[in-house]
Amino acid sequence: MKVILIGAGPGDPGLLTIKGREMLAAADVVVYDALANESLLQYARPDAEKIYVGKVAGDHALPQQEINALLVQKAKGNKVVARLKGGDPFIFGRGGEEAEVLATAGVPFEVIPGISSTIAAPAYAGIPLTHRDAASSVTIITGHENPDKPGSAHNWKALAASASTLVFVMGMKNLPDIVRNLIAAGMDSTTPSALIYRGTTPAQRSLATTLAELPRAAREAHFTNPSIILVGKVASLRNTLNWFEKKPLFGISVVVTRAREQASELAQSLAVLGAEVIQCPTIEIHPLRDYTALDTAIAALRSYHWCIFTSVNGVRFFWLRMQKLGFDSRALGNIRIAAIGPATAAALRDHGIEPDAIPSRYMAEGIVACLLSNENGHVEGKHFLLPRAAKARDVLPNELRKAGAMVDVIPAYETIPAKGHKNEVLARLEAGTLSCVTFGSSSTVENFLSVIPAAMLRNHPETKLAAIGPVTADTLRRHNLPCDIMPEKYTIPALIEALQTFFAR
Repeated sequence: MKVILIGAGPGDPGLLTIKGREMLAAADVVVYDALANESLLQYARPDAEKIYVGKVAGDHALPQQEINALLVQKAKGNKVVARLKGGDPFIFGRGGEEAEVLATAGVPFEVIPGISSTIAAPAYAGIPLTHRDAASSVTIITGHENPDKPGSAHNWKALAASASTLVFVMGMKNLPDIVRNLIAAGMDSTTPSALIYRGTTPAQRSLATTLAELPRAAREAHFTNPSIILVGKVASLRNTLNWFEKKPLFGISVVVTRAREQASELAQSLAVLGAEVIQCPTIEIHPLRDYTALDTAIAALRSYHWCIFTSVNGVRFFWLRMQKLGFDSRALGNIRIAAIGPATAAALRDHGIEPDAIPSRYMAEGIVACLLSNENGHVEGKHFLLPRAAKARDVLPNELRKAGAMVDVIPAYETIPAKGHKNEVLARLEAGTLSCVTFGSSSTVENFLSVIPAAMLRNHPETKLAAIGPVTADTLRRHNLPCDIMPEKYTIPALIEALQTFFAR
């Protein structure tokens, strides 16, 4: 039994430490709070018990005493418990209190530090906490206490007289009092100051002004918690060094409808560019219940002239069955291989297979033309194997059959509808805060519209629709929906580039 107190960082999931991710993956139980980015739960084991105990102002899912008791109970049940806490467990995270309870109860524990918002938020806003010309120390202060209460823990005169950068957390409610007390204690009212809301996340906002103007600026810009209040000369560097809020897709919210197994490249690339990514997979990729047909085809590979892969998933599941049957890439030695596009080709290369044919147009119609070209325009009598999703367009096999080929279409996996984040997407649509929805295939369009009515999208033209290629765009148009964004090449990198170009306008 053991409890691991893990600092989840300030919001950017990429700021979780490597050790934190490793321990999260090893846990039997994950107890997480409202400040931890929920996407971090993807690193937990699928069978791990996940318990939300979030605490935000005025809304505590579980009181602290009950959280303490829960940690002890789960650990004494011979479990490895990951306590995932926003920021750093020991910086205003009550991790010290939880550790004391565990120690008293005789429960072994470890602490994995996290990147605190007090450090990360200023860095993402372009404010160095220390600077040779401006500040040689940092003071981190809770802004949660009432500054007027008798026996305040704060020595306002010492804070005002220091040359330290002052960082207040959880202090937006008391901002006017904090400013008033610092000025009353002798701090210059023109001291550079800043506010940073939800630092390191796509929702980040920041501003810099003077100490005296800070309450008015906060009120006019509608700053609330969770915000960092920063006071000191270094705040004057915000306008010069603010790198995060200048990213090309910062402020843009993008829905990714691809299955989670396929979404990583698109989602990660968009996040790197500063976009807020809302993963709303419309399909889930599942193995088949019965692989008799595919196993039979693999056993008879020598009877085929071509094997055509139309997706990365097709490659993945085909190889899983190959390995299950004791085959490797040598089984394809006498067969020519076609890949519908560069991503599928890359998946084949991972298995040591260089495709013989990759069409210039990454769609079924393009691969038909490519195959005809490779066979000098004649495919009569050629035997093709097409391992793919259980339900897919029939353009490719139909066109090959018209040209005289024999085509075996064999299911390698199946796709089923997924509900995704329906409520979040609907709420964002209605609030007018959704910039774009991306579609990577016709099936994602159909499945998305089975959850979010087309009429809803038509009523919100400010939300742009992006399709990876013309087939997907045609599916949108069949539902009387526009295709606002489509790349010239039908690939994920090209789609990302098209999004950048469109929103740069």
